Amino acid sequence: MKLYYSEVLNPRKACAAAKYLNSPVDYVHVDIAEGGTSSPDFLAVNPNGKVPVLTDGELTLWESDAIICHLARAAGSPLWPKDDADKIEVLRWSSWNANHFTRATGALYFEHVIKPLFGIGAPDPKEIEPAMAEFHRFGRVLDDHLRGRSYLVGTDLSVADFAVAVSLPYAKQMKLPLDRFPQIARWHDRLNALPAWRDPFPSRLSSS
Repeated sequence: MKLYYSEVLNPRKACAAAKYLNSPVDYVHVDIAEGGTSSPDFLAVNPNGKVPVLTDGELTLWESDAIICHLARAAGSPLWPKDDADKIEVLRWSSWNANHFTRATGALYFEHVIKPLFGIGAPDPKEIEPAMAEFHRFGRVLDDHLRGRSYLVGTDLSVADFAVAVSLPYAKQMKLPLDRFPQIARWHDRLNALPAWRDPFPSRLSSS
């Protein structure tokens, strides 16, 4: 397997899952700043021009949520639940996250992290204000759900946790008021106990 990645938001969850699972992947670093995702060679792998991408034999997977599900299933890990009802819950939270929670935090990540990183201007208050309002709205939903729970789905860690929490390691940079969401903060502290979550990206010395 080959996992194409850059040190940005969505590849973070794929790299964290691969490291947690000790998946037998070769990491291929893609330099976004140098136009790596728009090169002909990369577009032949993913015509969307986005990372991460996973190739596994004849299979090519775009989209980080699909990648982490595939890695967990391939490893026979409970990160991809065996129970069908729990699988539906994983899909529900992953879809909710993509459409609501990380859609909001992703905008804040772009304004506060990506813009300074790539030198593409100052954070725009007109973008930050509605994104922060959405974070508060959907953060309350997540905080309420996590009350009395260790993880999002069932009683065990799952790919849903990796998917939904992906922006939280950048909370300080993004100015997220996690003190107002104690259940989210507690849950993310639990994830931060995992070395693969704290430090997901491979050394460049061991990647292409």
